[in-house]
Amino acid sequence: MSSVAGGGVVGAAAAAGGASGGGAPLHVLAVDDSSVDRAVISGILRSSRFRVTAVDSGKRALELLGSENNVGMIITDYWMPEMTGYELLKKVKESSKLKRIPVVIMSSENVPTRISRCLEEGAEDFLVKPVRPSDVSRVFNRVLP
Repeated sequence: MSSVAGGGVVGAAAAAGGASGGGAPLHVLAVDDSSVDRAVISGILRSSRFRVTAVDSGKRALELLGSENNVGMIITDYWMPEMTGYELLKKVKESSKLKRIPVVIMSSENVPTRISRCLEEGAEDFLVKPVRPSDVSRVFNRVLP
């Protein structure tokens, strides 16, 4: 099981350099119904030199994924109205077109059974809010080539 604690922390700039490989910045789709949390995660990702598109629901995320072919990672809140992050994860992993995209789930609640269920369904990692730059660095260094 993936750890939710920050370990193996490296600088955000190093994470960005490893993620982008010198080419175009990685496009990350950030999904959260909270405007404050969306701003926080978007800010962390942008400071790490990622290209960020932020949306407020799983439904909007799926709409965007249907029209954008260059999303390299999805980071989504667990609890959202209409469609949870878990449901979004399942839809992404069931899609032959989208299943290659790594998905990271975030939640303000550290519930081991929820974390296990998300990881079993194919989530790359589970971050407990508040998300810190070190969390982002750890995930991106582990997940991206």
